[in-house]
Amino acid sequence: MNSGHRERLRKKYLKGGFNALHDYEMLELLLTFVIPRRDVKPIAKAMLVKFKDMQGVMDASLKDLTDCRGIGENAATMLLLLKDLCTEYLTIKIKKTDVVGSPADVVNFARMCLGAARQETFMILYLNTKNHVLDYDRHEGTVDRAAVYPRNIIKRCLELHASSIILVHNHPSGQTEPSPADINITREIDKAAGAVGITLHDHIVVSSQGYCSFRENRLI
Repeated sequence: MNSGHRERLRKKYLKGGFNALHDYEMLELLLTFVIPRRDVKPIAKAMLVKFKDMQGVMDASLKDLTDCRGIGENAATMLLLLKDLCTEYLTIKIKKTDVVGSPADVVNFARMCLGAARQETFMILYLNTKNHVLDYDRHEGTVDRAAVYPRNIIKRCLELHASSIILVHNHPSGQTEPSPADINITREIDKAAGAVGITLHDHIVVSSQGYCSFRENRLI
């Protein structure tokens, strides 16, 4: 690939930031750091066709990435590391944020953590009196089949001295409407938490298409 083109692409980013680049140029610029002496624009464009958008690229597995023509293990590792770094950044940020007052931060954090998981994953965020995240647990499997029991959540709350919780889980189907099982387990947890003075602030269902807040929809 022409070194002048790479340099122009880097300067375009440095001058105008992320918004100055098209999606394929963002990915193209990333790939220039791990794929030398090759035109990576066709590779970037092909990946966006395969994965639909940058979120799809970031959520892709090692195998999915290396199945792309021109993407070797080094490039795939860089993309996986970038996803993990973004997740770590959001983890640190959410622990310093009033998440009850910033539901968008919870949604962004959950999407980054859960990504394009092929099965449902249930998360519990444990909060202190300032509504900052103390810690969180993850349980893979559908809500009605995952090893999620109200008594275990309450036990963990007491261990962490948490005063409230937020529940989050993903719907791989893309739909965000809560299922009867989602509603039932939420009410069970809400009842158990309330019995010991712990507040259930919300249960949020996330997907690649959007999110649904139980609180906003008056389901709790």
